[in-house]
Amino acid sequence: MAARALMIQGTGSDVGKSLIVAGLARAFTRCGLSVRPFKPQNMSNNAAVTADGGEIGRAQALQARAARVPPSVHMNPVLLKPQSEIGAQVVVQGKVVGNAKAREYQSMKPRLLEAVLDSFARLAATADLVLVEGAGSASEVNLRASDIANMGFARAADVPVVLLGDIDRGGVIASLVGTKAVIDPADAAMIVGFIVNRFRGDPTLFDDGMKTIARHTGWHALGLVPFFEDAGRLPAEDALGIPGRSAPAGGDRVRIAILAYPRIANFDDFDPLRLEPTVDLAFLRPGEAIPGDAMLVILPGSKATIADLASLRQAGWDIDLAAHLRRGGHVLGICGGYQMLGRTIADPGGIEGPPATVDGLGLLDIDTVLEGDKILIETAGETVAGAVPFKGYEMHVGRTTHDPSPEGDRSLLRFADGRLDGISSADGHISGCYIHGLMTDDRQRRHWLQRIGVQASNLAYEPAIDATLDLLADHLERAIDCDRLLALARPPRITLPG
Repeated sequence: MAARALMIQGTGSDVGKSLIVAGLARAFTRCGLSVRPFKPQNMSNNAAVTADGGEIGRAQALQARAARVPPSVHMNPVLLKPQSEIGAQVVVQGKVVGNAKAREYQSMKPRLLEAVLDSFARLAATADLVLVEGAGSASEVNLRASDIANMGFARAADVPVVLLGDIDRGGVIASLVGTKAVIDPADAAMIVGFIVNRFRGDPTLFDDGMKTIARHTGWHALGLVPFFEDAGRLPAEDALGIPGRSAPAGGDRVRIAILAYPRIANFDDFDPLRLEPTVDLAFLRPGEAIPGDAMLVILPGSKATIADLASLRQAGWDIDLAAHLRRGGHVLGICGGYQMLGRTIADPGGIEGPPATVDGLGLLDIDTVLEGDKILIETAGETVAGAVPFKGYEMHVGRTTHDPSPEGDRSLLRFADGRLDGISSADGHISGCYIHGLMTDDRQRRHWLQRIGVQASNLAYEPAIDATLDLLADHLERAIDCDRLLALARPPRITLPG
């Protein structure tokens, strides 16, 4: 193998592993290294379409962008997409292989490790450096026997580990030292250093804290990373990153509400709206009413459309939507949200849950059958009305049809190959389509804001993401001993299972 590798594991979920890997990927890429991100196993309903025709976690797509390379299915060979409290869809090397409950999945892991190591070897053969991200906590000793995401992978590929702790949540000394105390000594020997993330205030006040951790663990202190204020400008990995409800709209700002049902998927589609100075974006959770001042309500994607439609009704949002439309508001459905707006949704094969056919919200004259292979493709075209260009991607199972309209064709989008997608109501206040990523396209975002009477800014979203990645790399280079990190990385030596 040509590459060296280094793995970032965490003391828990949401300690900043994804962001650290993205920032380091950009930093080392700027130094002239060929860098590849890798995450053996991810659990997220925020996914991205890859250049090689599959899907991976959104965080790995962002890390690939930081490394200035196209995303590949081999950057995240095992992706779990939760569909219920105890079960998830299993995606291996970009393709759906089935569904599994949590206990069933544990028995699958030994077989999945082969795919993980295969993907890792492919990346390592084409790079100078592979930056590996762990999942959850390194100290989950109850899951260690079949682990493929943390120490199980590190040991199988002989990849050195840097352990990341989050001081912002408190107890970082105990979490780092406690990890050393509970994990197997052979696993602890894989850890070559630690980083403390999200520090606020005077860093000299934690000098003794860093020394205490090093003394109790024997690990090198590699950096104390200050809180990165611009983190919110980058796409979040999963539902832990959904922002809370903002304050009531005021002045020239208008409210846009997004329904955050339990199995919400690809909610990062709407990140650009948070950056628009004329918009107050509110993610509503069940129990929160759709505010009366909302101009636009968005029904986002869902990993289990029928189940989330039931949650929507249980939350009373169907009643709120009717009131919102009576006030002259607008509604937009994307992918699963588009399906919910129709007359019926049928899942005869039980693709997303128990086989069922249910009534939709009846706001658009469409019917959906969940069947066939999953569509995973980047796409482009223009709006049927106004010919406004768009770029986005499809990621869905299902076929949606609608009856011819006496008012003429009300299709929403026309692809470059002439195919049509989506539909609008006769008055134009209700629309839906399958295309993700419309709001990340500056032209489409301005178009949709203008439709609800909002003046869009001159935000160039994609360049803003790259600029933020550069700022993140600068931030980490000031806080972390990157030369020492690179020296600690070493060529992996894969041991195949069995």
